[in-house]
Amino acid sequence: MESSIIYPLRYLPEGYVFMTPFDNCAAAALALEETDYKEDFCLAIDFDPFFIARLMAAGFLVMSGIMENPDGIDKYLLFPKHHLTRSCLFFPELHIKKSIRKLLPLYDIYFDRDFDLILDRCVEIHGSGWLTDPFVKAIREIRKHEDMPVKPVSFALYRENKLAAGEFGIISGRVYTSYSGYYEEDNAGTVQMILTVKYLKENGFDFWDLGMPLDYKLTIGAREISRGEFLDLFFEAQRE
Repeated sequence: MESSIIYPLRYLPEGYVFMTPFDNCAAAALALEETDYKEDFCLAIDFDPFFIARLMAAGFLVMSGIMENPDGIDKYLLFPKHHLTRSCLFFPELHIKKSIRKLLPLYDIYFDRDFDLILDRCVEIHGSGWLTDPFVKAIREIRKHEDMPVKPVSFALYRENKLAAGEFGIISGRVYTSYSGYYEEDNAGTVQMILTVKYLKENGFDFWDLGMPLDYKLTIGAREISRGEFLDLFFEAQRE
């Protein structure tokens, strides 16, 4: 990353970076690393779909939440996250357990099928703690417009014509970023991840951004990388 001038960040009294639709999201992302920002997330309050799409196109993993107010009127917040340590899967490093390998022929995966159903099921299963109503609405709006810098998509895993697992995420350049998923039967979630890797590899993606490091991601071969390394790889994957 080369930058002669560090983009000016706006800080809240609590020390968190506050972002608005007027920000250059890519420059702000780089400035987090250049200023050695020690937090995983920033704060924002604007749910404009184009603003959220620009955050995603700058590598932010955008989440949301609710701040309860004493007056009973809850306030929705955005949490644009650039993890200090990111979990990414580089396709040659995929690891498939023998117990899973034998299950792969039993399933079929479909790219961008059942998006609304999968998104609704993720909210139903995981709750609206971070998949808040205004955030979900913004994701659906981003998907409607082809001029957005990112595209929300889904992966649907079927077994015998039955939806066994699904997830949705964001495509930005040659990177697919996972957002949320679920499974309806044992091992289907792992099978879905393995077959998703196959699809991404065959369709010219550079790597799979899995967000926050978790053990199940490491089990299939994901690697933990620093925020700086992630930014380098992510922005390189935006170039044609």
